[in-house]
Amino acid sequence: MKQVKEITSRDENFAQWYTDIVKKSDLVDYSSMKGSMIIRPYGYAIWENIQSILDKEFKRLGHENLQMPMFIPESLLNKEKEHVAGFAPEVAWVERGGNELLEERVCVRPTSETLFCEHYKKIVKSYRDLPKLYNQWCTIVRWEKTTRPFLRTREILWQEGHTIHATEAEAREETMRMFKVYEDFQKNYLALPVIAGRKTDKEKFAGALETYTIEAMMYDGVALQNGTSHYFGQGFAKSFGITYLDKDNKLQTPYQTSWGVSTRMIGGLIMTHSDDNGLVLPPKIAPIKVIVIPIGSPEQLKDKLEELEESLIANNLSYKIDKTDKSPGFKFAEAEVKGYPIRIELGARDLKENKIVLVRRDTLEKIEVSSNVDEVIKTINKLLDIIQTDMYNKALQRRNSMLYEASNYDEFVDIAKNKPGFIKISWCGNEECENKIKEDTTLKSRCITEEVKDGHCCVCGKEAKYKVYFGKQY
Repeated sequence: MKQVKEITSRDENFAQWYTDIVKKSDLVDYSSMKGSMIIRPYGYAIWENIQSILDKEFKRLGHENLQMPMFIPESLLNKEKEHVAGFAPEVAWVERGGNELLEERVCVRPTSETLFCEHYKKIVKSYRDLPKLYNQWCTIVRWEKTTRPFLRTREILWQEGHTIHATEAEAREETMRMFKVYEDFQKNYLALPVIAGRKTDKEKFAGALETYTIEAMMYDGVALQNGTSHYFGQGFAKSFGITYLDKDNKLQTPYQTSWGVSTRMIGGLIMTHSDDNGLVLPPKIAPIKVIVIPIGSPEQLKDKLEELEESLIANNLSYKIDKTDKSPGFKFAEAEVKGYPIRIELGARDLKENKIVLVRRDTLEKIEVSSNVDEVIKTINKLLDIIQTDMYNKALQRRNSMLYEASNYDEFVDIAKNKPGFIKISWCGNEECENKIKEDTTLKSRCITEEVKDGHCCVCGKEAKYKVYFGKQY
């Protein structure tokens, strides 16, 4: 059990626990490039599952994948002033190509809005050319000062959708449609309870009219922004001179959106579900759903192991068989660190009694089942569904236990200083109140969840316009 003991307790030092988990479970490694991470095969397999599920859904909704350049000329980036100002502190610049000083420096894309706009200007001429529903899977670079694997890195693996539409109604519908796709994915696949809402003007994406966000709460009560969808209106189109001829042959300006998620979601999985024994993965996203650990003489187990393996393959259950010469105890601990949802302990003694032991990773509960392989597979499939649901409900219960509501500012400050989690307040909508909260407590607005027509701002006492959550963030 030595490997498990090397994981710091999450209740003692959450930051170190997180680092231990990503390293011990073999998700990432560090490189000589500070702030960038090596995503190891097991970590990348999780991302491949995320990518596969979302990509199918994007395509079902009519989106097409493409690839934009990695580099953006400075003059192109500067065409949308608000946008470039928002990213300026994090932009990485290239000033030389080989031994030659470039005539114009270029940035390594922090995001691709300007590239898409340049392309749209060339290909959108008529209402018949609209809408364009695009997506790309790529890397971006943002020169973060403080980095942590998956959560904040200088090189980010992500997807970014970009669409352009003839009408405001179509663009707004697309913004909310993709927002809903993200929300459903977080709940149904990642087993993450999230709070969905609109960002305040202070916190919205640079260049957007509206930003909608999915806020997940980690085990320690800190927020993780796990996906965003942006409505741009006509701002980018006007900056880039994008127009089209409508059915009446009149020149019109189109409307745009963008939306994206990244490998940050893997960090969210870890910090919501995992424990002091290692990684805990929801079955629907786990690359390996079943780990088989033979215990005893290989000759005694050979026939049953082959039968079990054939049945796992036939039932499309991803699996791994640990045939190493390590002790059973070490194998169990290693399987727990890796977070495989179900462990099969295939013991020679148990088989003599016509039974097999299954172990749930989420609860470590041991379940004895008949050694009949059909019964084993039936139980596994049932357990995978139960584990998925139970993991969501457990995370939801913990999340809800750290949701608070404050009716006045003294109450807000008291909660902020003494309790981890999110605090809901009535808010007047003024940035001054938002700034005061950050200055006094370090908490930032997470999202607006509803509009209100009565009540008073928790901070200044003026008429309230919104209900909004505040919390610390990663």
